[in-house]
Amino acid sequence: MSITEGGRTIRIGGASAFWGDSMVAAPQLLAQGEVDYLIFDYLAEITMSIMARMRAKDPMQGYATDFVTVTMKRLLPELARRKVKVVANAGGVNPAACATAIRALIAEAGLSLKVGVVLGDDLLPQIETMKPQLEPMQAGTELPARFMSANAYLGAAPIAAALQAGADIVVTGRCVDSALCLGPLLHEFGWDLRDFDRLAGGSLAGHIIECGAQASGGLFTDWRDVPDWDNIGYPIAEISADGSFVVTKPKDTGGLVSFGTVAEQLVYEIGDPACYRLPDVTCDFTAVKIENLGGNRVRVSNAKGRPPSDRYKVSATYLDGFRAVAHMTIGGIDAREKAERSAEAILKRTRRIFAMLNLGDYRATSIEILGSEAMYGPQATPGARTSREVVMKLAVSHAEKTALEIFAREIAPAGTSFSPGTTGFFGGRPSPQPVVRLFSCFIPKASLALALDTDGEARPYAAPLIAGEPEGPAAGRATTATLPAGATRTVPLVRLAYARSGDKGNDSNIGVIARKPDYLPAIRAALTPEAVAGWFAHLVEGSVERFDWPGINGLNFLLHDALGGGGIASLRNDPQGKAFAQMLLDFPVPVPVDWPL
Repeated sequence: MSITEGGRTIRIGGASAFWGDSMVAAPQLLAQGEVDYLIFDYLAEITMSIMARMRAKDPMQGYATDFVTVTMKRLLPELARRKVKVVANAGGVNPAACATAIRALIAEAGLSLKVGVVLGDDLLPQIETMKPQLEPMQAGTELPARFMSANAYLGAAPIAAALQAGADIVVTGRCVDSALCLGPLLHEFGWDLRDFDRLAGGSLAGHIIECGAQASGGLFTDWRDVPDWDNIGYPIAEISADGSFVVTKPKDTGGLVSFGTVAEQLVYEIGDPACYRLPDVTCDFTAVKIENLGGNRVRVSNAKGRPPSDRYKVSATYLDGFRAVAHMTIGGIDAREKAERSAEAILKRTRRIFAMLNLGDYRATSIEILGSEAMYGPQATPGARTSREVVMKLAVSHAEKTALEIFAREIAPAGTSFSPGTTGFFGGRPSPQPVVRLFSCFIPKASLALALDTDGEARPYAAPLIAGEPEGPAAGRATTATLPAGATRTVPLVRLAYARSGDKGNDSNIGVIARKPDYLPAIRAALTPEAVAGWFAHLVEGSVERFDWPGINGLNFLLHDALGGGGIASLRNDPQGKAFAQMLLDFPVPVPVDWPL
């Protein structure tokens, strides 16, 4: 354990943000981070469906294999020597098989490390009997006829129980990402499960570091200020017993830990910051304080918590037809117009073939001319629209795979049939892929039968069922001053704010943080929900909500039905809204003429 002047702290390193993150993260944190725990987050909704298909082909698959064959195989001796513990949701839809593979590596290395497994999140084996208990998140939505995957987001208590039973490595299936951090804190500090403020603080620490380098300079608005991307430092949270924590990174690494980098990660993938629902606690992050301590150290405090719900969120996926995406480069004069006409010709030709074969029409199509600021819609600059080098991206979906195999064959003929300057067929002929659509719902916590395996045998685990109405209201909304009267000039939002966007299914959020508190009134006056909805009108099909975030002088926008279905169900080039914040940073904001910007 680490000791600081403020008392005992637990140092936890965020070693993986997704399945496919860099292999340098874990060795860096282990060798240079002086950590007590490493946490690995591998899972997203689409990842679960991929793993479900893996398991269907081979009952011993369905987990993040590289966690075992690359990370654990390489690091086990050093983990044992340094006595660093690991918590990972690498188990996917088959945590038992993942644990078996790790135990085999431990035995082969002659080590005595103990592996614990959290079981019970996978609802697929009994989904038919559980259907009456599933409550769709959106009222009136029907359950899919057949699921590809269905997993409940479990909490931190079973992770803590596995550690209490002596586990050195804990493998889970689907749990809420922040629970990977909160579980060790429950174990180390012995927090009461009704001490909601501490649970909120520990969950926030997990939220900050779960996305790896996103908290230490990755994706930062002021990217020029972030040194040495190639050696970027991965985040470490030094958590104190009161739930506050310091975010830092290993010495002698690149990246940046500052108010801005941490605040951007705080707002990432959040809806209402006063009501962030997790299995263990309902968090209120509106009054969170972020303080620069210098030397790539930032203190985060004042998270508040209330009782959690008596239901788990369930993330399920189902097959909904097929999709294919084609790319080709087109150069020369009027490249954008030539690319658009090529895409339209391919669609017309294939539709004519479909009609001859009684295959029916496409379910959806998407033409985006990359290099012409296609995603910006009416906000595209004139220069981009006249680019002499573009990429035609044509994406389609259809109920039948056969139709998309025809589509795939009709892409290459464009090289001799249509536009001059056609070249660069990326990846050859496109391959039809299943459209995996997300379905989110709730299930009563009492309906799940959880289990722990810490010695090779699964035993029932009774998760504490703590729920209730909030004990008092959430933090109040911000009261901001009006913009001073007088002459104004217009500046882009980026001069006034940081911003970060993320996704949840088919919704996107954009968090906006004022660079100075005095800037917030101008930002708030300009960025009304209606103004943001208008800026993204060519992309957003639903409503736009705005939430105040007074602790960080910020705003959070939730854009509903904004991603064309989201994830692999979307045909867009940006199906997760990753560029939304960057697009909003061009928004013109009136400010007093005497502001020194």
